[in-house]
Amino acid sequence: MQVQVKNLQNNRHKVFEQIKNNSFVVIHSGVSPFKSADASYNFFVNRNFFYLTGINQADVTLVIGKIAGEKREYLFIDENDPVLVKWVGAKLYKNEASLISGINETSILYNSQFNNFMGNYFQTLRYSDGNVENLYLDLEQHDIMFYNNFGLSYAKIVKEKYPAVNIENIYNTIVKLRMVKNEDEIALMKESIKTTKEAILNVMDHHQELDNEMIAEAHHSFVLHKNGKVESFGSIVAAGRNAATLHYEDNNMPINKDTDMLLMDVGCYTNNYSSDITRTFPVSGKFTERQKAVYEVVLDCNKKCIEYAKAGMTWFELNSYAKKLLAEGCKKLGLIKEDAELSKYYFHSIGHSLGLDVHDPNVASLGLLEGMVITIEPGLYIPDENIGIRIEDNIVITKEKAINLSSDIIKEVEDIENYLKK
Repeated sequence: MQVQVKNLQNNRHKVFEQIKNNSFVVIHSGVSPFKSADASYNFFVNRNFFYLTGINQADVTLVIGKIAGEKREYLFIDENDPVLVKWVGAKLYKNEASLISGINETSILYNSQFNNFMGNYFQTLRYSDGNVENLYLDLEQHDIMFYNNFGLSYAKIVKEKYPAVNIENIYNTIVKLRMVKNEDEIALMKESIKTTKEAILNVMDHHQELDNEMIAEAHHSFVLHKNGKVESFGSIVAAGRNAATLHYEDNNMPINKDTDMLLMDVGCYTNNYSSDITRTFPVSGKFTERQKAVYEVVLDCNKKCIEYAKAGMTWFELNSYAKKLLAEGCKKLGLIKEDAELSKYYFHSIGHSLGLDVHDPNVASLGLLEGMVITIEPGLYIPDENIGIRIEDNIVITKEKAINLSSDIIKEVEDIENYLKK
């Protein structure tokens, strides 16, 4: 399942419409980061590049131009080396890149031509067919030591060699476009959710043999591999007290099959579109009265927030509503007396945007937009009682009632206990 070419072309046209005349947008797919010796980490495509091209290959460059008001699109790819083809396989040929991206094959060039091509537009030469005054780059930045990317590096080169060219940042423009999902994108995310459901149920099917978190993770991973999927983030498979650590990822501790609940916060990619689902269940097959009471508070918050969320709402409003519900529940559970004490047991937000990234970037000041996909994931964490419960669904924001894409993954107490009786 792939994003349709017409949607990729539409994404690029939206970018074209927002840039100045006599400009180029240059977005690079990224490279495999160095690991050690002669090894590299697995390639992870730049999400903005993929959003505009549908291509999942290292060292590919997209150029979108607006020259004298005319739209131009180019791709730069590696030329296949016959020796490397024998070692690592063939990279995309021009016709293949054209079929995926919808960019005309005559406008697909090789990486060896990139510098001369760009230079011909950055300066007026007798054979130039246009002049680029503005260069838009993906200048995504992070406060991480030694962080770098193609956009940041190329900006330095252009500023030094062609100081008259104005550098602009296209990152936020693309992020705003990515916030609202089209039908293709939602279909891919539904496929990821379908696989995640199968993986969670496979763990539940084997609950009687789960004496270590590693076994639970193995049953989950098997389903992903069977379906040709990879994790969209490091799986959280946490039993008992470990589930009270929000981003626990060791997944290697013993499970008390008589008393522990297992929290699974997991997801996968389908053609780079992610799912992010959390379910919590008693490994024994039956909740204790205390576990059930805490679980019902979280479940009530989960369901009511899904009902509450709609377009036009701010993230602050949604978070405040969730905290109010959880605070009321915690008072009934005897955990707190004042709302301000809630942070002892709930210390994260109600959700986040979801898409090509699990924590999909978004402009928070825009609030919830129609067509956004977000998570709803309330939780309560009581380490002194070996309890950590989170219930997370993926929903599409609409003008009225949100659409729960993961509604058929069981979460009611009765449904869970009945399923575990099998």
